[in-house]
Amino acid sequence: MSPIPYNIIQEWERQVLSMDDPFIAGIPKIELHVHIEGTLTPELRWKLGQRNGISLGSKRLRKDFHSLEQLKQSYDLLRPRSVKGSGQVSAFFDAYYGGMEVLRVEEDFYDLAMDYFLKAAAMKVRYCEPSFDPQAHTRRGVKFETFMRGFRRAQIDADRKLNVKSAWIMCMLRDMPPQAAIEHYEAALPYKDMIMGVGLDSNEYDRPPSLFEELYLRARADGFKLTCHCDVTQKNTHEHIRQVAESVGGTGAERCDHGLDAAESPELVSLIKHKDLGVTLCPWAYVRHHTEVDLFKHIRTLFDAGIKVNISSDSPAYMESNWVTQNLLLVRLKCKFTNDEIAKVEKNGVEICWAPKEVKENILREIENFCNSSS
Repeated sequence: MSPIPYNIIQEWERQVLSMDDPFIAGIPKIELHVHIEGTLTPELRWKLGQRNGISLGSKRLRKDFHSLEQLKQSYDLLRPRSVKGSGQVSAFFDAYYGGMEVLRVEEDFYDLAMDYFLKAAAMKVRYCEPSFDPQAHTRRGVKFETFMRGFRRAQIDADRKLNVKSAWIMCMLRDMPPQAAIEHYEAALPYKDMIMGVGLDSNEYDRPPSLFEELYLRARADGFKLTCHCDVTQKNTHEHIRQVAESVGGTGAERCDHGLDAAESPELVSLIKHKDLGVTLCPWAYVRHHTEVDLFKHIRTLFDAGIKVNISSDSPAYMESNWVTQNLLLVRLKCKFTNDEIAKVEKNGVEICWAPKEVKENILREIENFCNSSS
């Protein structure tokens, strides 16, 4: 496979930034795959670092950041370089987990979530299901109640003040032991009213979903929805997708995060369709790892097969600052999605999200009204 040349990716960015697309800008949106820690912009990271008296730097780059501009430049170094992306994966995790050092007290987590919710509201996101990584905070000495209280306050304020409704997905780090996932799951049970789903994220190399079957069985028995990352161009990704669709939690999950490479297997496409598995795709995340032809052909294959695809942003602060709107614009640009197909993506999001029935009905009605007024 030949990597996507960096100058081509830059050209896509320029085109997306220059696109005047009132339909994508205005349509009510659903975002189902966004890591709240991945929305930590350089500006907010710098602000929290200053507030908490924390010196910022990068162990990987062996560099301290003495200004916001220097910090921004470190984010730019994450731009894609190779299709396999091994170095980029390491760079991403260094920045992603390194950035969390500024998150110490309840107010930090509130500010992190509210910063995302404000951006979501501006992009007409009506409902979202942000993921959070509890182990990434507890291993730094942050208490469970510290981040959960901050997230809860932001969730309530976003609903009341911004018309953005949400539910949280707790993602366990799959490169940590399964027993650690169980311990954190038990610690999260007092917050069951605000956590809707349980999933896996982080480095999935040789860490199949089946390793965490005890977690998934307990979560399903306790009434949680199930999801799991199956990232692109990863070792054994087809088998991981099969497990997510067919066996985790006993009968398979409700959703698969990423799962794009299922498009390479007609059997997997058929299985996902048969199981009515929702799939969350984050196109700007894949330019680091896939070829141009496969990336956009795969999106088309899944969508055209009738699979319920939702377009989301993953970790936008670390992915060239491409949020949900920019991901939809990239699909418009490279997959040639029509207005009707963009509307179908949002309706898919409503169908596969875990919101209450009344919330779903209200958003569907708003989407229909918007489409009628735009025709």
